[in-house]
Amino acid sequence: MKPFHLAARLSSVALAAALLAPAPAAAQNIAIVNGKPVPKARYDALLAQVTQQAQSQGQQLPPDAERQIRDEVVLREIFIQEAEKLGLPASASYKQQMENARQSILLRELYKDFETKNPVSDAEIRAEYDKFAAQAGGKEYKTRHILVETEDEAKALIVKIQGGADFAETAKTASKDPGSGPNGGDLDWANAGSYVAEFSQAMTKLGKGEMSTAPVQSQFGWHILKVEDIRDAQLPTLDELKPQIQQNVAQQKLAAFREQLKAKAKTDYKFN
Repeated sequence: MKPFHLAARLSSVALAAALLAPAPAAAQNIAIVNGKPVPKARYDALLAQVTQQAQSQGQQLPPDAERQIRDEVVLREIFIQEAEKLGLPASASYKQQMENARQSILLRELYKDFETKNPVSDAEIRAEYDKFAAQAGGKEYKTRHILVETEDEAKALIVKIQGGADFAETAKTASKDPGSGPNGGDLDWANAGSYVAEFSQAMTKLGKGEMSTAPVQSQFGWHILKVEDIRDAQLPTLDELKPQIQQNVAQQKLAAFREQLKAKAKTDYKFN
């Protein structure tokens, strides 16, 4: 991200006010609005927030971002003073929104505190990866299929393909599967557990290059399968999955923490 520099000057009004203020106050404020100082800390906080948001989205702040943020901080003070002059902080709507915001912020701080005190260890990440590898291991199949409504349709297509018709071209014209049909029935690489039981059982009985000689029925209709290739499962490495696993484990820990607090609380409320 490109470095950003403070603008060369403040607005003439803010600069004059800063010059008239005592030296320590001038160093800590970015402006004086109607005699009230606008602390630089507000600008620092808003700049940090906007910068963090931009970085999380892989974007850069515009060159004049710091000036815009200073302007925004001062404008907010102008508008806040007007709102206070109108007595809006005493309204029921304002008080309710402030209470909602207070609760949301406090909950975020509670969860952040828990996550800081209960970090996900490398051992926990390794254990989750090992479970994933055990479940996703084995063989992967590159399969095509044709899905039709009736068994008779499937039998007729099997005869047609055995007579020399191309499987992929037949799938394009005959398959009712909107996902794979236009691609010649291509289901790409997947392990047997990715499919319904009837489909996977028929698929694993076929060798490389073989087609099912009898229609296979599932809840979706009647299938004709062709296994184009078989290989050992290609698993992503631990380093590739580490950020995702870390996030998942952290979420699991936080969910367990929430459940513990819920179980310990004394309340007459009945959760669904």
